[in-house]
Amino acid sequence: QVLLVESGGGLVQAGGSLRLSCAASGRSFSNVKIGWFRQAPGKEREFVASIRWSGGSTFTANSVKGRFTISRDNAKNTVDLQMNTLKPEDTAVYYCAAKFVPATNYDYWGQGTQVTVAS
Repeated sequence: QVLLVESGGGLVQAGGSLRLSCAASGRSFSNVKIGWFRQAPGKEREFVASIRWSGGSTFTANSVKGRFTISRDNAKNTVDLQMNTLKPEDTAVYYCAAKFVPATNYDYWGQGTQVTVAS
């Protein structure tokens, strides 16, 4: 079982930055992958980025590559999403999720945090 709690969302002007944090608790994370997803009103949920807890390998969606960076802090058990040069189309509810490798689906989800980018 993994418990995930997101924080750091809010309202920002276009071109600004926000840093989201996902606090994870529960069993050992040695074979866990943490992902960030987002869902805008009327749109399907979209993958943003992921990081393997052990080793730290990352994968970032093309839509945010170069602007968003995912990282982890093993000591704090957190996974952060640094979002720079934000655009109005980045407005969405952002969720972190976890899965145990090599599972295909993310089975554990946080409650989400709202990010609003004003033009």
